[in-house]
Amino acid sequence: MEHHQVVIYLAAMAAGSLLGGLAPGVGPALEYAINPVLGALLFVTFLQVPAAELVRSLRDGRFLAAALVVNFVVVPLVVAAMFVFLPADQAVRVGVLLVLLCPCVDYVIVFTGLAGGSGRRLLAATPLLLVAQMVLLPGFLYLFMGSDLADIVEIGPFVKAFAALIVVPLALAWALQAWAARRPAGHKAAAAATTTMVPLMAATLLAVVASQVPKLGGSLTDVAAVIPFYAAFLIAMAFAGTGVARLFRLDAPAGRAIVFTGATRNSLVVLPLALALPAGLEVAAVVVVTQTLVEVLGMVAYVRLVPRLVPARAPAAA
Repeated sequence: MEHHQVVIYLAAMAAGSLLGGLAPGVGPALEYAINPVLGALLFVTFLQVPAAELVRSLRDGRFLAAALVVNFVVVPLVVAAMFVFLPADQAVRVGVLLVLLCPCVDYVIVFTGLAGGSGRRLLAATPLLLVAQMVLLPGFLYLFMGSDLADIVEIGPFVKAFAALIVVPLALAWALQAWAARRPAGHKAAAAATTTMVPLMAATLLAVVASQVPKLGGSLTDVAAVIPFYAAFLIAMAFAGTGVARLFRLDAPAGRAIVFTGATRNSLVVLPLALALPAGLEVAAVVVVTQTLVEVLGMVAYVRLVPRLVPARAPAAA
């Protein structure tokens, strides 16, 4: 399923669009299913983020510094350059900020490996990337939205969604990791849980798209308008990530991992935060999911492009 995950995800989103368009009455029922399915998906996602590697990852200083720079310095600068050209709709802007400012911590490792990148180094860095984005995200949102942020985001539902769908799954996942390290039964349980990643993500995408499509109304044009921005982001980060890898003089596998971590975004982890936005801002969730659609297609191109941008050996001097 991992080898065919792109096709599976696209099929799930297409099925969700058809279901939401042809049978809008199922939207409310599917909306109730989003949080349980998403919680299970995030649990499995976090299960692949090794808590035990957090201290070890701090020893790989040059790679870790490059990952932090590309995600929390370069990416915000690229987003800032794009921000003024986004549609004026506040929900669209919040959705774009939520998804583009947070680096991916799950399937980025799979695509990195397919391109000959160092998935091991990226896997070791994911705990720190996850913690850093959750700490920095409120500050980034305030920098971009300013005082408008207080009028848009109600802190209560936001905190509740963060606790229920991020903190709890993360704690359960790391508890299972601890059990797996000590007992064969725990190891089997963890291995079985990780096999559900692709079907759970497909179910989440289907439920989210089908439940949110009926709510689009007159916002379909604004949602479609962000697709070129997501595509432009992928193009910009391919070259920006390559530049960061060269700046830190990383070898080819590490450099490719830097390009991928700078380009892939954490759409499903920030989705609970988008769904917790107050009434009238439902479009933000669709904007987040739209980024997944563009990114999954972009990763197919990245697997072929990145090895050329970061070749295994530098060309011989003339």
